[in-house]
Amino acid sequence: MLRYIFTFIALVFIHSVIFAQSSAKDLMRGTWITNVASDAMLNENNVKEAVLNCKRNGLTDIFVVVWNNGLTTYPSNVVEKYIGINQDPRYKKFDPIASFVEQGHKYGLKVHAWFEFGFSYAYKDSSQNNWLLKYPNWVSRDQKQNLLKKNGFFWWNSLHPEVQDFMQQLVLEVVQKYKVDGVQGDDRLPAMPSEGGYDTYTTKVYNDEHNGVNPPLNSKEPLWIQWRANKLNEFAKNLYGSVKKTNPACIVSWAPSIYPWSLEQYLQDWPTWLKEGYADLIIPQVYRYQFDSYAATLKAVAKQVPASLKSKIYPGILTSLGDGYRVDSLFFQKMISLNRSEGYNGEVLFYYETIKDAKTIIYKN
Repeated sequence: MLRYIFTFIALVFIHSVIFAQSSAKDLMRGTWITNVASDAMLNENNVKEAVLNCKRNGLTDIFVVVWNNGLTTYPSNVVEKYIGINQDPRYKKFDPIASFVEQGHKYGLKVHAWFEFGFSYAYKDSSQNNWLLKYPNWVSRDQKQNLLKKNGFFWWNSLHPEVQDFMQQLVLEVVQKYKVDGVQGDDRLPAMPSEGGYDTYTTKVYNDEHNGVNPPLNSKEPLWIQWRANKLNEFAKNLYGSVKKTNPACIVSWAPSIYPWSLEQYLQDWPTWLKEGYADLIIPQVYRYQFDSYAATLKAVAKQVPASLKSKIYPGILTSLGDGYRVDSLFFQKMISLNRSEGYNGEVLFYYETIKDAKTIIYKN
């Protein structure tokens, strides 16, 4: 208990020490709100409590999950069209994102729709999955022709035009239906484990573009990595353009893994997304448990994009996990201070339970 009394107590004065270095116009202090190991989205009262907690603790932006484990947290005509299920049944016709938009805007917070699962359609078990049963041609496969699975997540073929079309429909549905301030993909959108791409569709496309030659057997072969990454780059560009055509004011942000690991493991070439102009914000997952590791990773990020684009980067920092981890107050303070000294004008916390557990104000308004 004593640990939690002191946890974040030093943070009361962080803002007064370092906020002067930041521009209020570009400042972002955000958090992700998910429905895993959190009840913040279950009903209207919980949403109100979450928004008030975020406001009281000085946050400016919240990223609310709308898509995970093959279902939407909101009523979706798009998903119903594909698999006959309108909404994740746990919400019993309650619409979390609509509630967060209403309450968040009431208190001056920006609300972003977070497509957490991206191109992953299931977690841990896919045997009775509606998507797999109805669209078996959508799945990605590894060299042995097994369903593509990594870290417990089952993946579609992110390069398949039907998969991409579905995802674009899903994102645009949210942009059209809700007054969200932004939409966000993460380390699964746009992405695909680099072990994938050996399905029939992708092999044929590769054949056609390489004079009949099959994809390399080495899934990490650099040119094969980049070929698939370029296909995802094109998807990101097209999705960005479609969102802006629908609502020019809607922020398109991506929260990828750290580069170049993101490219090697998940085909995420996000420095290119910034350089080519289809990312309003990049929130790289600088998730580290030790300050030295965090500092080294953050400094590496700055070298991966032109200095003129650095203002579009806001580090994502790990502050809590469902297993009970809560960031140490001193470590948290050092990360925030380093962010400012390195020229980053904010950060996004993973995840909301840190805010809920805080015994004092994290940021001082």
